[in-house]
Amino acid sequence: MKLIIGLGNPGKTYEHTRHNIGFECIDALAEKWDAPLTQMKFNGMFASVHRPEGKVILLKPLTYMNLSGESVRPLMDYFDVAIEDIIVIYDDLDLETGKLRLRQKGSAGGHNGIKSLIQHLGTQEFNRIRVGISRPPAGMKVADYVLSKFSKEDDPVIEQAIGKTVAAVEASLSKKFLDVMSEFNATQ
Repeated sequence: MKLIIGLGNPGKTYEHTRHNIGFECIDALAEKWDAPLTQMKFNGMFASVHRPEGKVILLKPLTYMNLSGESVRPLMDYFDVAIEDIIVIYDDLDLETGKLRLRQKGSAGGHNGIKSLIQHLGTQEFNRIRVGISRPPAGMKVADYVLSKFSKEDDPVIEQAIGKTVAAVEASLSKKFLDVMSEFNATQ
């Protein structure tokens, strides 16, 4: 069983903001697989999908970004999901907008959602797909920037990044994440 987690903040206010790129990727997977996130439990919205490669759970924690681990850990425990079978999708300020970087481990790098996951999972070693959102313009606070919407110019780049993220997740269902990482990081 695989667990695909998209990080973001719940509510209309945060829809289509930079910080919610993880949610948008989960929505794209749910739409492609015709698997609406209708189940509400573990402080999250999720769907269980039966794929040819096995069962997959798509999760959007509804705890707000800084408390994401409070949703992920109980769901992992309930469904007995191993740490190596999760993939976390989230925004990254240190990557150019639309660029992807897949990793198997690492620090939080200042990302509060990842800090929460590391705290609740007890490890930094879990699969990640980081989606670049670039740094804020000079003089703009990081918090204001990540909670702002993408520009019209960025929209096609972000749509392409979401498509690549969906492809990476689908590839990871039948291949080792290390192989998927090598494939997708090489094309960036």
